[in-house]
Parts: sequence; C-alpha cells; structure tokens
Amino acid sequence: MRTAYSVETVRAAERELMARLPDGALMQRAAAGLAAACADLLRRVSGARVAVLAGSGDNGGDALYAGARLARRGAGVTAVLLAPDRAHPGGLRALLAAGGRAVPAHDDRAEPALARAELVVDGIVGIGGKGGLRTEAERLTRAVRGMVVAVDLPSGVDADTGEVKGAAVRADATITFGTYKPGLLIDPARTYAGALRLIGIGLEPYLPPVPDAEALQHEDVAALLPRPSAESDKYRRGVVGVVAGSARYPGAAVLAVAGALRGGAGAVRYVGPAADTVIARFPETLVHSGPPAKAGRVQAWVVGPGLGDGAAARHSLEDVLRSDVPVLVDADGLRLLPPGDLRKREAPTVLTPHAGEAAALLGVSREEVESGRLAAVRELAGRYGATVLLKGSTTLVAGEGGPVRVNPTGTGWLATAGSGDVLSGLTGSLLAAGLGALDAASVGGYLHGLAARRAAGPHGAPIAAYDVATALAEAWRDVLA
Repeated sequence: MRTAYSVETVRAAERELMARLPDGALMQRAAAGLAAACADLLRRVSGARVAVLAGSGDNGGDALYAGARLARRGAGVTAVLLAPDRAHPGGLRALLAAGGRAVPAHDDRAEPALARAELVVDGIVGIGGKGGLRTEAERLTRAVRGMVVAVDLPSGVDADTGEVKGAAVRADATITFGTYKPGLLIDPARTYAGALRLIGIGLEPYLPPVPDAEALQHEDVAALLPRPSAESDKYRRGVVGVVAGSARYPGAAVLAVAGALRGGAGAVRYVGPAADTVIARFPETLVHSGPPAKAGRVQAWVVGPGLGDGAAARHSLEDVLRSDVPVLVDADGLRLLPPGDLRKREAPTVLTPHAGEAAALLGVSREEVESGRLAAVRELAGRYGATVLLKGSTTLVAGEGGPVRVNPTGTGWLATAGSGDVLSGLTGSLLAAGLGALDAASVGGYLHGLAARRAAGPHGAPIAAYDVATALAEAWRDVLA
C-alpha cells in the first residue's frame, strides 16, 4: 500500500531523524537518490546537458547537490539560481567544485541553458510551497524543452491537497523522499507529477502509523476480495438488492445489475419498473415489482441509478434508507436524499457522487469541488455521516475518520455514460458479500478502474459501460494472480 503524509507530519519526522544524524546527512541521502534517478532517466550521464532550476530553500539544495553528483560523472550541469544571494551555500559550492556552473535567473545565459538541457531538475520550491509559480520562475519554465524531473513534488502544486492555484511545473517524473505526499496522488496535482518514484531516506520509523492518505495496490485488494467456502450457497455469499431504472432509463437498471452480478455476492435481487429488461439480459436475476421492503431479504441495497425524481422514486429511497443493512446511494438517489446527516441509520451508508452531485450536496460550485477534491470528500463524509466515494479523474474514498483512500486505477476512457451505474452495482455487491463500507468502496473503485483499462486495451480505445462490466471478471483474476 502506498501511504502519504501531510507536510506537517513529514517535517516533524524529518526533525526527529536529523537530530540523530550528522549535520547535512539527510540532504545528502536525498541528493544521492535524486542523482541516481536522474542518471537512470538519461541515456548516458557523461556528456549529457543538465540544468538545475534552484530556489532558495532546501529543495534547491537537494537539486544542487544532485547536480554536483551528475557533474562528477561527466555531465555538463548549469544551475539557474532564482535567488542567487540565497542559494544553498553548501550545494552551490559542491556544484562549482565538481565543474558545474551557475548563472542568475535574470542572466541572458539562463534561458538558453534551460532550452539546451536534456534533463532539467525542478528545485524551485519544496513541499512547503503555497500558490503558483512566481512570474520569473514561470518565465524560465517556458524555456524548457527537455525532460523535467521534480524534486519531491512539482513546484507550484500543493503537497497536502493536490490543488494547483496558478502556474506550476509539469514534470515527466517526480522523485519524492521518505514518503508520498497526498497531493502527489490526487488530481489536479497528480497530472503534473508524471511518473512517481519514492526514495527512502530513513524516515519510516518516525512517521505515525495512520497516514493522511493511502492507495491500495493489487496485494491489498486481493486480501479483501470475498471468496466462497466449500459450505457457501448463494444466500450465504450475500444477496444485493438493486433499486434502479425507470421507464425513461431502463438501461441504468441493466448496468447496475451487470456490476452487481460480478461483485462477489451470491445473488442479485432487482426491484423496479425495468424488470422485463433486466431479466431479458440477465435471467439469473431475482425480480420484484416493489416496494423494496417487501422484495425479500438482502444483505445490502443499491439505490438511485436512473431512478428518476417522481414520488415512486422518493418512496423507494425512503424505504431503502429505513432498512437495517448497508445502503449505497448513487445518481438520482443523491438528488432525493432527505436533508440532514445519515447517522440515524444503524447500518453503514455509502454515497457515490461525481463532482457535480458533490457540489450540490455541499452547496458549492462544481469548480470548487474539482479543484479541491480532498477537502470536498472529507467534508461530505463528515457532514453526512457516511462513507463517500467521490468519482472523477482521481476517485477518492473517505469515511468520517482515518486516511482518505486514493484510487490508483482507471483511464480517461472510463468517462462514459453508465459507467457509474456499473460501479454502484459492483460496490453494493461487495457490501452484500461482507466487506465494510470503506473497503467495499475502495475495492469497487479499484476493480472498476482496472476493468476499464482492460477493456480499453494497452493503447486505449473507446469503451462503453457494459464493456467495463464484462471486463470485471478479468480484473478480478488479474488481482488474484
């Protein structure tokens, strides 16, 4: 599992570690890892042209020391100093002693050096930086033509939130030290970071056991997937109820059921007006005309996709929310949610909004949600007393406490009508199979994104929501393998 910690937590851990090390040792560890990563990215180090964009802080010091190491291996290294009188003195001395050169940012040689470089090291600002790049730094980054490697994180992005408030460096690779920072995993900042590489510097013993954010990987998901035992039957494996679809949107019911059938539960019970359409596609589905309370026993409900906004839809949602089993609310169900939080429910509730639905639930603009996804998902979870899966280019899952889960799978091709219906059915099935709300939402998002990648293929191609549903079994097998 990838774990990420806030800037404040990282700074505290660094102070504890530095107190036990010789002066400057921690910076040398970071510089050594950075230089090695840069060397891996260059075809050859000797004779390569490298530029270092160095700010005035320790981030600039890391970059200068790394530049010195590359210069000693034969690279032609030029440091462009944004604040020459405040450049890290030790790093600058090391670079010049190794045969590198340094020029002030306002010097006529600065932009040509950046334009000629095969690799540019972004050491402008570190993890404590706030806001976008200043005017001079932005001007210099526009001169860059080669590969960009960011030191710890791309300058101009927020390490804690993933927000990008102004101009920022777009890196081809980011070399981060000690631990991941939440902003590196969350859009929009994630798209600025490029390929991520973590360099260990001995920070781990000084970090708290509970991170601020975490991202599941294959082995984590494999450990959570429900598996039938020799004694299992369809009811022991769990029954998921799906309340979805309408005369106008029967396809939403089909897609939600398609996801539910591939989520680990033993049976799917459909309740709603699209029963004939569902049975025609999936004859194994149990159907009932409603209301949900009279449909039969289920271990979890999914309610909302394509439900409409009429009185019948509202009554169905209220009926489901009165149940004593986990409930996932999506799409039209989110628009019909009664005011107030959901803490009066004894069983867990999962909400799965996209940015527009999240904005409506919070009473803010869609742009505010999309630019501050981490804050939005935490606010939703706290305000509604629910587990929230915020869909989008970075899908986030949050409960009322603990780390936010960041989903690392997915593809832009997943932005297609009906894909959220498949995700709802899949996640509801995992709830019925016995996973807790946070795990069900996290595993559902992970498998959904992985299935979309499989359906789109290695080079990417348009996919439909049903393609994602049919690829779920392959994604499941891939995780277990």
